[in-house]
Amino acid sequence: MTDRFAAFQPSLSGPASTGFPVVPDDAIDLPEATRALYVGMRGNLAVTMLSGAEFVLSGLPDGSLLPLRVVRVRATGTTAGAIVGLA
Repeated sequence: MTDRFAAFQPSLSGPASTGFPVVPDDAIDLPEATRALYVGMRGNLAVTMLSGAEFVLSGLPDGSLLPLRVVRVRATGTTAGAIVGLA
C-alpha cells in the first residue's frame, strides 16, 4: 500500500497513526501519551494529562473524540466505556 505522507514528520495537528484500548487504572500509565481519546460509551472520564493535571470530564456522550494529551485514565471517577487511545 502506498503512503504518500511517509516522508512527512508527524505532528499533533495531523491524524493519529495508531490506537490502543484503554483500561482505566488508578496506578498504571497508558503505554504512550495520547493525541486524542475516543469514548464509545457515554459517561465520565477521569484523566491525568501529560502536564500532570488531573480532572474529570463529566457527561460525555457516546462517540466523543477528545483531543487530549493523556497519560492515565483513572478507574476512580471513570464511568465511560469503550475507550480508545489514539496516538
